[in-house]
Amino acid sequence: MADLRFNNFSFFLVSFASLLVATSCRGHSRNALFIFGGSWNDVGNNNYMETAIKANFLPYGETFFKNATGRASNGRLVPDFIAGFAKLPLIPPYLSPDNNEFTNGLNYASAGAGALTETNVGKTIGLKTQLSFFKYTKKHLDVKLGEAKTKTLLSRALYMFSIGSSDYITFATHKTTEHPSYTREEYVKAVIGNLTDAIQEIHNMGGRKFGFSNIGDVGCSPFLRALNNAKNNGSGCMDEVTILAELHNKALTKALRKLQTKLEGFKYSSFDLYAASKEIIDNPSKYGFKEGKVACCGTGPYKGNLTGCCPKTVCDHANDYLFFDGVHPTEKANYQYAKLMWSGRADIVKPYNLKTLLKKI
Repeated sequence: MADLRFNNFSFFLVSFASLLVATSCRGHSRNALFIFGGSWNDVGNNNYMETAIKANFLPYGETFFKNATGRASNGRLVPDFIAGFAKLPLIPPYLSPDNNEFTNGLNYASAGAGALTETNVGKTIGLKTQLSFFKYTKKHLDVKLGEAKTKTLLSRALYMFSIGSSDYITFATHKTTEHPSYTREEYVKAVIGNLTDAIQEIHNMGGRKFGFSNIGDVGCSPFLRALNNAKNNGSGCMDEVTILAELHNKALTKALRKLQTKLEGFKYSSFDLYAASKEIIDNPSKYGFKEGKVACCGTGPYKGNLTGCCPKTVCDHANDYLFFDGVHPTEKANYQYAKLMWSGRADIVKPYNLKTLLKKI
């Protein structure tokens, strides 16, 4: 089953093909950045889709960009900061008609996307479709740069993944209707299986350097705290999502180690977002925040209602908050996560941080 049906898909292909003319054929000395995943990585792809899963309205984007760009935060996301650390410009969304240079990379991520095709199907760009977009990118790079230069570019590039949260939120909140036959372990195995399939396909096309974030402490996000409060009359985290995240993270660690022994030249960096986010949620003041459980923007308990974020419900000082809306971090939190990914110690990002990984041959 396709992840997404575009009524005007041919338009995107033609538009993208026309952009290739602007691509420079000179050598590329910097590491390109190709980004996959969900809303934590989506810099605006969903703006070009007929979907309700968007962040193309204020107060999203108001702190840094002064307007809504499609990023689910008040400012920049983790990939934006990683691009800056790597001395790259902001990496544009694949579907943007304004792209005129993509040897620096492209962003295929889509808010709401999962590793599984059935997660938010028809509303987002799932991982399988994101991968098909990357394949299309490679074909045209081969044509415009030549296969030799493309091979060099892709082997030096970094492939960033942050995906899975939407899969597990869907499973935990719709289990009885949409996924009645899966056990937790079976569902995690399916998610990891689709992710590793994508990694292997990129490796087959020349990718060698991969950066991953595991699943954060999303069960304790304002959105799921509020949902748990409404459904179970509880006041804490949604334990089912936390259990799934922990199972996923253990499975991801094993899968990456296996791929390292199986795939020639495969090198990776794995950031423990779960540990990092849980630490800030539990000890916000230690990291310069005043609030780690309630969102800056939203309505209802914990301000966790995702549809309630609007100019009337936004807080005065977003930098005081870990969460901007019910699920997504503020720009300040995204910077802290990106800094850990880029140059963090081995207890939080392993076996390499991204700065070290990009220096690897």
